[in-house]
Amino acid sequence: MDQIVILAIVVIVAIPVAIIYLLISNAHLNRRVKALEQLVAKAVANAASKSKAEAQPLSTVAPKPAPWKPAEPEQTKPPKVAAASEPAKAVSTAEVPPQSEPDGPPKAVVFTSEKLQALGQWLTQNWFYAASAVSLALAGVFLVLYGMEQGLLPPSVRVAMAFGFGFSLVAAGEYIRRRFGDSESSSTAYLPSTFSGAGIVTLFGAVLSARLLYGFIGPEIALIAMACVGAMAMILGWFYGPLLTAVGVIGAMIAPFIIGGSSENPSMLLVYFAIVTCVGLAIDTLRRWAWVSVISLISGFSAGTLLMLGSGWPVQIYFAMYCTLLAVLAIAIPVRKVFPDHSGSLLSLSVFGKDKDMAWPEFPTRLAGGAIVAASVLIFTNTSGFRVDMFWASVATLSILTLLLLLWAHKAPALADLTVVPVVALIATVAGGARVWSIHTDIPAGLDAPKPLMATIIVAIGIVISVSAAWRSLRNEPASVLLALGAAITAPALAIAMDIFWQPIEVLGSYAWALHAMIIGAVMVGVAERFARADGPDDRNRMSFAVLSALACIAFAMIIMFSTAALTTAVAVTIVAAAWLDKKFDLPLMSVYITTGVAFVGYRLVIDPGLHWAANGPLAEMILAYVGAVAAFSVSYWLVRSVKRTASMLLLESAALSALGIFLTMLLYRIIVSLSGADASDSHWAGGIGATIWIVLGMAQLHRIQIGGRFTILRVALSLVYMALGVLGVLLTLTVFNPLFDFYGDPVLGPILLNTLIPAYVLPAAAFGFGAWKLQVLKRWQKLGFAVAALALGGVWLALAIRHFWRGADMVLPAMEQPELYSYTVALLVIGAGVFYQSLARPSALLRKVGLVFIGLAVAKVFFVDISGLGGLIRVFSLLFLGLSLAGLAWLNRWAAARTRDADISSEQ
Repeated sequence: MDQIVILAIVVIVAIPVAIIYLLISNAHLNRRVKALEQLVAKAVANAASKSKAEAQPLSTVAPKPAPWKPAEPEQTKPPKVAAASEPAKAVSTAEVPPQSEPDGPPKAVVFTSEKLQALGQWLTQNWFYAASAVSLALAGVFLVLYGMEQGLLPPSVRVAMAFGFGFSLVAAGEYIRRRFGDSESSSTAYLPSTFSGAGIVTLFGAVLSARLLYGFIGPEIALIAMACVGAMAMILGWFYGPLLTAVGVIGAMIAPFIIGGSSENPSMLLVYFAIVTCVGLAIDTLRRWAWVSVISLISGFSAGTLLMLGSGWPVQIYFAMYCTLLAVLAIAIPVRKVFPDHSGSLLSLSVFGKDKDMAWPEFPTRLAGGAIVAASVLIFTNTSGFRVDMFWASVATLSILTLLLLLWAHKAPALADLTVVPVVALIATVAGGARVWSIHTDIPAGLDAPKPLMATIIVAIGIVISVSAAWRSLRNEPASVLLALGAAITAPALAIAMDIFWQPIEVLGSYAWALHAMIIGAVMVGVAERFARADGPDDRNRMSFAVLSALACIAFAMIIMFSTAALTTAVAVTIVAAAWLDKKFDLPLMSVYITTGVAFVGYRLVIDPGLHWAANGPLAEMILAYVGAVAAFSVSYWLVRSVKRTASMLLLESAALSALGIFLTMLLYRIIVSLSGADASDSHWAGGIGATIWIVLGMAQLHRIQIGGRFTILRVALSLVYMALGVLGVLLTLTVFNPLFDFYGDPVLGPILLNTLIPAYVLPAAAFGFGAWKLQVLKRWQKLGFAVAALALGGVWLALAIRHFWRGADMVLPAMEQPELYSYTVALLVIGAGVFYQSLARPSALLRKVGLVFIGLAVAKVFFVDISGLGGLIRVFSLLFLGLSLAGLAWLNRWAAARTRDADISSEQ
């Protein structure tokens, strides 16, 4: 058994030694071949220079393809090569002007198709370097593991062997670099990086073994040791190519998972991962390869996430801090500034903007954006809905990350838009903390416990973030408007999220919770004052955001405190305030609040508490809600008309008219119910009132189509839905609920002419007629359709009113007496004569034809219906009178046609 163990150790040690020997010997051979190729190239160039008048530059052998181009740490002198002739010598020894190193971080895009293709090509040709680095690193790690598993050597000897092996690899790589070089043109290219990178991984693994496996050193010494290894890696990274950094970072991240071990709290590994990530970023900020920083961050976030998923709750709290730390490192290290100063384009405008020609942000900005997004998403997804400590850890880290972007990075205008990411994650985290809130508020009955401060703390955090964003906006940087918008939204959004998901009003009470909203509103008033003072009268956008936020907070507090009617009226009053502020200070953005307020009040008037409450609720509160809304809309319309806000005018005009129509119809509904005591369900007059309300709402949406904008499609859809409901109500009133049919036995209530037939048919007819008259958005055929519907409903009402005159409340068909039939004939004649007279007064050929149609209907009714009920001389004189009337009407029609024709000719002249 001992012989097998000794043989295994010899094999483990011999494999890397053999690899080193083969690579070095292969490097010598490559060097000799390279020298021969250079001599041949020089000979060819010299022969070509003799045949030309002017010497051409020497051709060089194409370097090995690589996905990166390492920067030279120091300017080296060109190698001295013997030349065959003087011209060639002059060309070969000429000094090449040094390439100036960029002053700032790289601006290149890391992941492009060209670079990925180059990476694949390099790995295809040089995969054995990567395999060698992995083999050497694993050799060092498994050397420790094997000794531990077999118990062959004391733990101290195992760790010492790991350190010795790691330093040996680093020394071998440094020797090769100093002796043979590490440039792409060298025959030993990538060998120093391979050995030194594997040595760095081995050293990191040795430190972890000493701390986690054997407990030889405490966390402080382990931290210092890892910092020393990281510093050595940074120093080596300055002289070596990017392969060393890539091998070192990736290998160091994987090493803890290979070593394994058990610990009650493995959060120490997060510190280790953070150090390795910092080392990768630090090396890249000196050499500026760009993609090394990306690999470092991806490895850091991935390793931390795997550790958190594998370790569970002991690591979750520290994981939130770890993600925040990585985001801070990604911001600060690439620009090498204590206070970041990222400049250039905003990442959000480049990604979501419509301007395709906008410059792409610099690499540090993109790197910071990716790190901030990754940190925010991981912190949010890591939040547990049941653990109080995890919730507060997520809230604290997201809040700190937001404040760091606002305050610490105040010299970095290119990072201003990235503040949105942790803020959104914070709002989502707070919304998901309802169960944590319930844990705080589950107080046994009878126990007089203090009110929890959880909601108050969240509101305070929101206020601090909003004030910080406002301060940052006052610095007048390019994203100042975006920051002002964030300042106006963050605190109210957090409060609204808690109100929706936590319902703190049940614990804190309406007054205490409304006081939170009013405090936010007061802060927004102060912010608006600062913006107004800074911007002056020329630019009111930032002030408008704060004023809108303040109005929204006031409305939010009213929603919490007031009753149904008072809430509707209070929100309507805030619409008046917004219109007054627009008129007083010229704030066009107040139209946003007016639009939102009108939608909210309309929702309350129609849906919640809506028409059902208006029909059954307290009459005084109903009058207060609807009359207050109509008055507020009317006053607001008068205010915005003075500043010529066309969109707001159209919106408020339609809102005032529709609210007035709803109020009048619902008031009539309540009057009928109060006077008659009848059941309103399945009645013709209730159906007519309901149809009128939906028709009015549909016409209001049609009127608002003139506003245009992105809500046009929504308004068209709503108008179609509302009008469809109105038409359905009219059809039900004409058929199922019609008092002529004995479906429900619903009688007509009220005296002659002033009865329930008016709300059933006259109100919908008036609504259609008003739409045909006032709606400018309708086309001619649509207006004609509205007019025809109005006339048809008016005709139905007239016919039913005549039948009610003769039959009373019992109007069910088919009973009909002769006087009633004659009444219909007289009505047709009167209508026809009236329309015909209007055709003469206009003059109008269309009205003349319509009048003739009514008269023709009356004549047809006389011949086919009325004549059968007459007898004797009455029939004779009736027909005589009808014949003379028709002859006179024919003469009058001819005269009217000639008069209309002459009027048309004179108008054309």
